[in-house]
Amino acid sequence: MSTSTAERIADAARRRFNRKGYASTTLTEIAADVGISQGNLTYHFPTKLELALHLSETVRVRMEAHRAASVPASIADDYVEHLRFAMDMTWNYRFLMRDRGIFDDADAVVPPSPILVADFEELRELIGRVDEEGLFRSDAKVDLDMLTRSLWILSRHWMDHLREMEQRDTIEWADVERGIEHHYAVLLPTMTAAGRRQFVAALDRASSAQ
Repeated sequence: MSTSTAERIADAARRRFNRKGYASTTLTEIAADVGISQGNLTYHFPTKLELALHLSETVRVRMEAHRAASVPASIADDYVEHLRFAMDMTWNYRFLMRDRGIFDDADAVVPPSPILVADFEELRELIGRVDEEGLFRSDAKVDLDMLTRSLWILSRHWMDHLREMEQRDTIEWADVERGIEHHYAVLLPTMTAAGRRQFVAALDRASSAQ
Protein backbone atom coordinates (compact mmCIF):
# COMPACT_ATOMS: atom_id res chain seq x y z
CA MET A 1 0.00 0.00 0.00
CA SER A 2 1.41 3.39 -0.98
CA THR A 3 1.90 6.04 1.68
CA SER A 4 0.03 9.29 1.16
CA THR A 5 1.79 12.64 1.16
CA ALA A 6 -0.02 13.61 4.37
CA GLU A 7 1.22 10.43 6.08
CA ARG A 8 4.78 11.08 4.92
CA ILE A 9 4.59 14.65 6.24
CA ALA A 10 3.24 13.48 9.59
CA ASP A 11 5.96 10.85 9.96
CA ALA A 12 8.70 13.31 9.04
CA ALA A 13 7.29 15.82 11.55
CA ARG A 14 7.17 13.17 14.26
CA ARG A 15 10.82 12.29 13.70
CA ARG A 16 11.89 15.95 13.63
CA PHE A 17 9.86 16.85 16.72
CA ASN A 18 11.33 13.87 18.56
CA ARG A 19 14.90 14.71 17.59
CA LYS A 20 14.97 18.53 17.75
CA GLY A 21 11.88 19.44 19.76
CA TYR A 22 8.67 21.08 18.60
CA ALA A 23 9.85 24.65 19.09
CA SER A 24 13.14 24.18 17.20
CA THR A 25 11.62 22.42 14.18
CA THR A 26 10.52 24.41 11.14
CA LEU A 27 8.05 23.55 8.41
CA THR A 28 10.87 24.14 5.91
CA GLU A 29 12.90 21.34 7.51
CA ILE A 30 9.93 18.96 7.49
CA ALA A 31 9.18 19.72 3.84
CA ALA A 32 12.83 19.10 2.94
CA ASP A 33 12.77 15.76 4.75
CA VAL A 34 9.75 14.70 2.72
CA GLY A 35 11.17 16.11 -0.53
CA ILE A 36 8.28 18.49 -1.22
CA SER A 37 7.80 22.24 -1.28
CA GLN A 38 6.65 24.06 1.83
CA GLY A 39 3.55 25.10 -0.10
CA ASN A 40 2.70 21.43 -0.67
CA LEU A 41 3.18 20.75 3.04
CA THR A 42 0.94 23.61 4.15
CA TYR A 43 -1.75 22.43 1.74
CA HIS A 44 -2.05 19.35 3.98
CA PHE A 45 -1.13 20.97 7.31
CA PRO A 46 -1.39 24.78 7.28
CA THR A 47 0.51 25.17 10.57
CA LYS A 48 3.03 23.35 12.71
CA LEU A 49 0.43 23.27 15.48
CA GLU A 50 -1.95 21.32 13.26
CA LEU A 51 0.81 18.77 12.65
CA ALA A 52 1.41 18.34 16.39
CA LEU A 53 -2.30 17.98 17.13
CA HIS A 54 -2.67 15.48 14.27
CA LEU A 55 0.10 13.36 15.79
CA SER A 56 -1.51 13.59 19.22
CA GLU A 57 -4.77 12.35 17.73
CA THR A 58 -2.88 9.54 15.99
CA VAL A 59 -1.63 8.32 19.36
CA ARG A 60 -5.14 8.42 20.84
CA VAL A 61 -6.56 6.43 17.91
CA ARG A 62 -3.75 3.87 18.04
CA MET A 63 -4.22 3.37 21.78
CA GLU A 64 -7.97 2.86 21.39
CA ALA A 65 -7.42 0.44 18.50
CA HIS A 66 -4.86 -1.51 20.53
CA ARG A 67 -7.26 -1.85 23.45
CA ALA A 68 -10.13 -2.84 21.15
CA ALA A 69 -8.04 -5.51 19.42
CA SER A 70 -6.59 -6.97 22.62
CA VAL A 71 -7.68 -10.51 23.40
CA PRO A 72 -7.69 -11.03 27.17
CA ALA A 73 -4.98 -13.42 28.29
CA SER A 74 -3.35 -14.11 31.63
CA ILE A 75 -2.74 -11.10 33.85
CA ALA A 76 1.02 -11.57 33.40
CA ASP A 77 0.83 -11.64 29.59
CA ASP A 78 -1.54 -8.66 29.55
CA TYR A 79 0.82 -6.75 31.85
CA VAL A 80 3.86 -7.36 29.65
CA GLU A 81 1.91 -6.41 26.51
CA HIS A 82 0.67 -3.21 28.15
CA LEU A 83 4.24 -2.20 28.96
CA ARG A 84 5.56 -3.17 25.54
CA PHE A 85 2.96 -1.08 23.73
CA ALA A 86 3.20 1.87 26.14
CA MET A 87 6.99 2.04 25.86
CA ASP A 88 6.81 1.81 22.07
CA MET A 89 4.34 4.69 21.91
CA THR A 90 6.27 6.75 24.46
CA TRP A 91 9.47 6.40 22.45
CA ASN A 92 7.99 7.01 19.01
CA TYR A 93 5.94 10.02 20.13
CA ARG A 94 8.19 11.26 22.92
CA PHE A 95 7.92 14.89 21.86
CA LEU A 96 4.28 14.81 23.01
CA MET A 97 5.44 14.10 26.55
CA ARG A 98 8.32 16.57 26.45
CA ASP A 99 6.85 19.52 24.54
CA ARG A 100 3.10 19.32 25.11
CA GLY A 101 2.99 22.46 27.25
CA ILE A 102 4.38 24.47 24.32
CA PHE A 103 1.68 23.69 21.79
CA ASP A 104 -1.29 22.26 23.64
CA ASP A 105 -2.61 25.28 25.49
CA ALA A 106 -1.53 28.80 26.21
CA ASP A 107 -2.86 28.63 29.78
CA ALA A 108 -0.33 28.64 32.61
CA VAL A 109 -1.55 25.27 33.89
CA VAL A 110 -1.87 22.52 31.28
CA PRO A 111 -4.34 19.80 32.32
CA PRO A 112 -3.25 16.15 32.26
CA SER A 113 -3.06 14.62 28.82
CA PRO A 114 -6.03 12.30 28.15
CA ILE A 115 -3.54 9.91 26.56
CA LEU A 116 -1.45 9.70 29.71
CA VAL A 117 -4.52 9.44 31.91
CA ALA A 118 -5.81 6.52 29.84
CA ASP A 119 -2.44 4.76 30.06
CA PHE A 120 -2.34 5.26 33.84
CA GLU A 121 -5.88 3.94 34.29
CA GLU A 122 -5.09 0.85 32.22
CA LEU A 123 -2.09 0.15 34.46
CA ARG A 124 -4.28 0.68 37.53
CA GLU A 125 -6.75 -1.92 36.18
CA LEU A 126 -3.92 -4.40 35.66
CA ILE A 127 -2.64 -3.94 39.21
CA GLY A 128 -6.23 -4.41 40.40
CA ARG A 129 -6.36 -7.72 38.55
CA VAL A 130 -3.14 -8.84 40.23
CA ASP A 131 -4.80 -8.13 43.56
CA GLU A 132 -8.10 -9.84 42.60
CA GLU A 133 -6.23 -12.98 41.55
CA GLY A 134 -4.50 -13.16 44.93
CA LEU A 135 -1.00 -12.75 43.54
CA PHE A 136 0.18 -10.24 46.14
CA ARG A 137 1.78 -11.63 49.30
CA SER A 138 -0.57 -11.43 52.26
CA ASP A 139 2.20 -9.96 54.41
CA ALA A 140 3.24 -7.31 51.88
CA LYS A 141 0.49 -4.81 52.82
CA VAL A 142 0.53 -3.37 49.31
CA ASP A 143 -0.83 0.15 48.78
CA LEU A 144 -2.29 -0.37 45.29
CA ASP A 145 -2.48 3.34 44.45
CA MET A 146 1.12 4.01 45.49
CA LEU A 147 2.36 0.91 43.66
CA THR A 148 0.51 1.93 40.49
CA ARG A 149 1.94 5.45 40.61
CA SER A 150 5.47 4.17 41.22
CA LEU A 151 5.27 1.73 38.32
CA TRP A 152 3.73 4.29 35.98
CA ILE A 153 6.41 6.86 36.77
CA LEU A 154 9.03 4.20 36.10
CA SER A 155 7.71 3.29 32.65
CA ARG A 156 6.95 6.93 31.80
CA HIS A 157 10.57 7.98 32.37
CA TRP A 158 12.43 4.88 31.18
CA MET A 159 12.48 6.21 27.63
CA ASP A 160 13.85 9.54 28.90
CA HIS A 161 16.64 7.60 30.61
CA LEU A 162 17.51 5.80 27.37
CA ARG A 163 17.61 9.07 25.44
CA GLU A 164 19.27 11.32 27.99
CA MET A 165 21.56 9.02 29.99
CA GLU A 166 22.37 6.33 27.42
CA GLN A 167 22.25 8.68 24.42
CA ARG A 168 20.09 6.31 22.39
CA ASP A 169 18.79 7.35 18.96
CA THR A 170 16.80 4.16 18.45
CA ILE A 171 15.52 1.46 20.75
CA GLU A 172 15.27 -2.31 20.40
CA TRP A 173 13.34 -5.04 22.19
CA ALA A 174 16.28 -5.43 24.60
CA ASP A 175 15.66 -1.85 25.80
CA VAL A 176 11.97 -2.52 26.33
CA GLU A 177 12.82 -5.77 28.10
CA ARG A 178 15.14 -3.90 30.46
CA GLY A 179 12.33 -1.46 31.18
CA ILE A 180 10.02 -4.34 32.06
CA GLU A 181 12.72 -5.82 34.28
CA HIS A 182 12.85 -2.51 36.17
CA HIS A 183 9.09 -2.83 36.66
CA TYR A 184 9.59 -6.34 37.96
CA ALA A 185 12.24 -5.11 40.42
CA VAL A 186 9.47 -3.07 42.08
CA LEU A 187 6.49 -5.36 41.49
CA LEU A 188 7.74 -8.92 41.98
CA PRO A 189 8.96 -8.59 45.59
CA THR A 190 5.35 -7.82 46.57
CA MET A 191 4.04 -10.98 44.88
CA THR A 192 3.64 -14.61 45.84
CA ALA A 193 6.07 -17.18 44.49
CA ALA A 194 3.39 -18.39 42.06
CA GLY A 195 2.77 -14.84 40.87
CA ARG A 196 6.46 -14.20 40.32
CA ARG A 197 6.74 -17.37 38.25
CA GLN A 198 3.80 -16.28 36.08
CA PHE A 199 5.28 -12.87 35.39
CA VAL A 200 8.79 -14.15 34.68
CA ALA A 201 7.34 -16.75 32.28
CA ALA A 202 5.28 -14.05 30.51
CA LEU A 203 8.38 -11.95 29.86
CA ASP A 204 10.23 -15.04 28.63
CA ARG A 205 7.39 -15.72 26.18
CA ALA A 206 7.42 -12.14 24.94
CA SER A 207 11.19 -12.25 24.47
CA SER A 208 11.00 -15.53 22.55
CA ALA A 209 8.41 -14.00 20.20
CA GLN A 210 10.72 -11.15 19.15
